[in-house]
Amino acid sequence: MLTHAFANPVQPSRVVILGAGGFLATELLRVLKSAAVPVRPVSSQEIDLTGASAAEKVAALLQPDDSVVMPAGLTPDRGRDVGTLMKNLRMGENMCVALGRSSPAHFVYISSDGVYDARFSSLLDEESTTEPTDLYTLMHTARERMLGQTCRERRIPFTVVRPVAIYGPGDTHNSYGPNRFIRTAAKDGKITLFGGGEETRQHVFVSDVAEILRLCVVHRSTGPINAVTGDAISFRGLADLVAEAAGRSVVMEYLPRANPITHRQFDPAALIKAFPHFRGTPLAAGLARTAAGMFPA
Repeated sequence: MLTHAFANPVQPSRVVILGAGGFLATELLRVLKSAAVPVRPVSSQEIDLTGASAAEKVAALLQPDDSVVMPAGLTPDRGRDVGTLMKNLRMGENMCVALGRSSPAHFVYISSDGVYDARFSSLLDEESTTEPTDLYTLMHTARERMLGQTCRERRIPFTVVRPVAIYGPGDTHNSYGPNRFIRTAAKDGKITLFGGGEETRQHVFVSDVAEILRLCVVHRSTGPINAVTGDAISFRGLADLVAEAAGRSVVMEYLPRANPITHRQFDPAALIKAFPHFRGTPLAAGLARTAAGMFPA
């Protein structure tokens, strides 16, 4: 469960964002700058976290009062093979070495809701069993434990934020869900669904995840928290909302299902307790903001 070192928000001296060129990192940078938080973005062009000298470079950059946020990682669209897994684990290893040498004031790791084993519960929370089902979620599970152990040894407050599927303007991952639906609706006038689109999922707007990360930083929070807002919706229901946001006719195309039907629902109680004043973006509003500018007039 998430606990706060600061009951009232305290502006950090500096926030270092690792992997600052990514989708979520870009939005986090915007949110922190809007809140007048000093930020030091570190892109993969500046420091390749898989490189042999990464630990040394990161350790030299970090200061004792820094809050460090790590959304850096190779996402499934970059590869689902063992090679990609090992690159991601190398990033984790290098960060462990860097933390051991520098000991910043706070470390926040962005993981994934995919670490949870949904086979045993239809309602998941931060206490649910973690059981990775593929190499990508195995990577997050391993990095959580690697970084967590290092932070405990160095007495660095450690936060793990596990978002459900993130959507919003600027996403390039094109995973099955809001961003792909909006792109195909805009480009082809259709949305492709597997089976009847009956599987249910939760989706979170990128600005909401960035705000949750900001809150974790200013409260110097410790522990795991799921970044989830709203209720689960079927992919068919989601497609209907995208069609509504498009403001035009969109054809629904159905393909045979290759995998068994699964549903994922998350209990937001811990997030509400941790940040009672936080209000997430309603799905319809987030989809409208994402779709704005993508559909020709």
